[in-house]
Amino acid sequence: MHRLNVVLTTTASDSHTWNLIYLELLLQEWGHAVTNLGPCMPPELLLRRCRELTPDLVVVSSVNGLGFGEARTLIPLLRDCPELAETPVVIGGKLGTGVEDEAAEAAELRAAGFDLVVNDSDGLGPFRDFVESMCLRVLR
Repeated sequence: MHRLNVVLTTTASDSHTWNLIYLELLLQEWGHAVTNLGPCMPPELLLRRCRELTPDLVVVSSVNGLGFGEARTLIPLLRDCPELAETPVVIGGKLGTGVEDEAAEAAELRAAGFDLVVNDSDGLGPFRDFVESMCLRVLR
């Protein structure tokens, strides 16, 4: 299995860390190198750090329910950067406050440029499958 270089963070307003530690340990258990940038990551700083680190994958976690709104301003920064335009970017967790249409929000975030959108209710399966498929693509 190919080892991915993963950058992990939250959105700018999300101060939660337990989700980042969990994802960091999970990705490491799967054999990947993880740079955990921590919570409350301003989009411009995430862009700068990703340009420095040249990750294979960027993972953005949201716990506070504001992920959907903040993700729509974050992804254009990454996609407009030539070095990161093709880098897979995943967002997941509690992306809304619970009254939104999760399927519609996920579709909108995918259309905006996220490669995978995982809501709390989806569990880890889609994320695990996505990471595994990235490893298989690299091996071909």
